[in-house]
Amino acid sequence: MEFMGYLRPDGRVGARNHVAIIPSVICANDVAQAIVGQVQGTVGYFHHQGCCQLSPDLDRVTETLIGLGCSPNVGAALVISLGCEGTDHERLVREIAATGKPVEIIRIQQLGGFSNAVSAGIKAAQKLAIAISGLQRQPVGVEHITMSIKCGASDTTSGMASNCVIGYVADKLVDLGATVVFGETTEFLGAEHILARRAVNQTVAGRIYEIVEAMENRAKAVGVDMRKGQPTPGNIEGGLSSIEEKSLGAIVKSGTRPIQGVLDYTQQITTQKGLWIKDTPGREPEILTGMACTGAQVMMFSTGRGAPQGFPTMPVIKICGNPITYQHMENDMDLNAGTIITGQRSIQEVGEDAFAQLLRVLSGEMTKNEAIGYHKSIDIHTLGPVI
Repeated sequence: MEFMGYLRPDGRVGARNHVAIIPSVICANDVAQAIVGQVQGTVGYFHHQGCCQLSPDLDRVTETLIGLGCSPNVGAALVISLGCEGTDHERLVREIAATGKPVEIIRIQQLGGFSNAVSAGIKAAQKLAIAISGLQRQPVGVEHITMSIKCGASDTTSGMASNCVIGYVADKLVDLGATVVFGETTEFLGAEHILARRAVNQTVAGRIYEIVEAMENRAKAVGVDMRKGQPTPGNIEGGLSSIEEKSLGAIVKSGTRPIQGVLDYTQQITTQKGLWIKDTPGREPEILTGMACTGAQVMMFSTGRGAPQGFPTMPVIKICGNPITYQHMENDMDLNAGTIITGQRSIQEVGEDAFAQLLRVLSGEMTKNEAIGYHKSIDIHTLGPVI
């Protein structure tokens, strides 16, 4: 079984062939946006970090940007540096270049400000776009797939239909030798013991408990106990009574296979196979960034109430569990899993459709959020204060 992908110099396989425009700090976003607006084939990572943060978070931002630049869906990268930021832009360039893909950097202060930087950036981005434009897709085995998974804007149909479909696809991919990564540590709460039973050993099980406890303690530090509560008004309106009920539905999307390990937020997947957890929050801009940083070429995203957004370099396939939502938001939802709720089709039948669509998207078919450009919001999950 195969898909058509871009073979990268480091051996990874891309589903897209973008030039990534990477601001090393929020202050460089406007220059990056101007370049992306002018040069075809480019996408930008417009985050809000990189300055006035403590050292651990600055390292975290640098490492996340490195992961995004190393993504197999990125064919080349242009780093936009202000010149006095806290992130390590030289390391950023060096580590992306180590993958063998072309990378350049411009420095706004050194070039004399916005106008000169935009002009230089357009020239550099144009050169990079042309350099990778002739790359051709090649047939590659499904073992090269790394799929990330998430649920958002959930309702009762998510755990009953769309999450089940993604779990079916996750199991199939793992059995075929591919890699699946899931996260949303906040949505393990109350179900962490179930996940721990699936860990390949006690070390991995202990790590699952550890990340849940750390997340819960962060909430307690500001006076909030998440147990038996519900963090989002939309989930309440969608019929979910508590975080524990939400967690039981959320973990279904991970399937049933053994959990190989737990990744930190900035960690990349290179040679690992099987099912993995990544320690992430649940909010879309931060978790999608973390999953793209992992090296995932694609995401399957379950929703009941309708979450339309995607990510600049990682196609996001929206699986909708609610037949009413799908009909109402058909231009944003990629697959209708609501037919499971109405009794028209089985989880396996919709799961096979989802798997077929996954291979098509990996081979170049656009998702609906890609086609309309609804994929520009990203952010990086940091832990400390802005100072």
